Amino acid sequence: MKLNDILKIDYLLLLPVMVLLIIGILFIYSSGITSDGVQVSNEYIRQIIWSAIGLIIALVIALTNYRLFYNLSVYIYLVSLLPLIYTLLFVRITHAARWLRIGSFGIQASEFVKISVIILLARFLADTDRNKDAFQRFMVSCIIVMIPMLIVVIQPDLGTALVFIAILMIMTFMAGVAMRYVAFMILSIAFTGIFLVLPLWQSYIQKKSIPLLALLTNPKIIFLVLLFLMVIAAIALFGYIKFKRKYFYWIVYASAIIVFSLGVSFAGRIVLKEYQIMRLIVFIDPNIDPRGAGWNIIQSVTAIGAGGFMGRGYLQGTQSHYRFLPEQSTDFIFSIFSEEAGFLGGLVVFLLFLLIITRLLATMKITTDPFAKYVCAGLAGMYGFHFMINVGMTMGIMPITGIPLIFVSYGGSAVFSGMIGIGLVLSIFIRRYNR
Repeated sequence: MKLNDILKIDYLLLLPVMVLLIIGILFIYSSGITSDGVQVSNEYIRQIIWSAIGLIIALVIALTNYRLFYNLSVYIYLVSLLPLIYTLLFVRITHAARWLRIGSFGIQASEFVKISVIILLARFLADTDRNKDAFQRFMVSCIIVMIPMLIVVIQPDLGTALVFIAILMIMTFMAGVAMRYVAFMILSIAFTGIFLVLPLWQSYIQKKSIPLLALLTNPKIIFLVLLFLMVIAAIALFGYIKFKRKYFYWIVYASAIIVFSLGVSFAGRIVLKEYQIMRLIVFIDPNIDPRGAGWNIIQSVTAIGAGGFMGRGYLQGTQSHYRFLPEQSTDFIFSIFSEEAGFLGGLVVFLLFLLIITRLLATMKITTDPFAKYVCAGLAGMYGFHFMINVGMTMGIMPITGIPLIFVSYGGSAVFSGMIGIGLVLSIFIRRYNR
């Protein structure tokens, strides 16, 4: 650790992060004020403390050689899983095992596991750069990601689980894993979503039975379809091994996508909680339950629309001060910001995140260390996905998932994990020509 390294820090990355932290503090303060001008929450004080600590953490990591995290990656990964498993087995808070309580503070373990997954996956992909067995490389990458992701799904926290998938896709793509494997993930997720949503659309919105869609909810028919496709896939696999014809391979490929998607979507309808199903339904049409599950989206879109081009002005928002917005300091912080800062304010936030991701990609491009490249790619995917899903959720173009707007939403765990990632990138930037 050399203190003069502080002069080599990428301030074009650190500056937009600090601006976002300040925006978060200002609008968390605004979210705690009632229509009578009474401050009913001290969340902004905690956010100031967490942001200051997060900045210190980032600077300490920046001054530390990032290769230390390469060497300790397996241990970091395993240790980060322990609180995740503990909260799942022994902690139940508001019907979800997501928080580890230490006194009056709560730690969301899954926020830190995202960083440990990026570090271990980056090491594995770097160590197997010259490995010609692309399928094995892809499968091991999936295992690294899927272990914590499945625990998070069981908690249940589907929003955070989706972040792991985004990290996996971005990192494997950047590492040169065969595009057919990345495409397999993308297509499987897309078809799973379609098979999951269509029966809900039929039941709650269309409100009439469509024979073809009814097949997706009949267990016997689904079982027969899956059995038929698996037989077809087995025959095609035999044909590919025996005759080495490409079309046999693609038959197996397409069958596997449909089998996986159909099976997971059917299991999803069984496993999903009622409130999670309603989130999908109101995403399609919030007016199905305007005073219940659809309330959040309707109020959020109303707040954003009320901001107009220039906004109502700081502390002048009505949706938040009249307490119409739920979770307004966390999940819907962008709604408050847009009402008070308008379209121009939203554009500023967009540009700040764009600058952060651009700097991560620039660092990835110039560093000579494959491990460092993949860490930057994973973090760019994580920050970009958080922004896209959270902002899309508040605008009503994405389902409500509970993903925070990183650096801006209230919460120490999200701030700390986000700043750990920034510290890693700063460390990589300082040592970008080292190998």
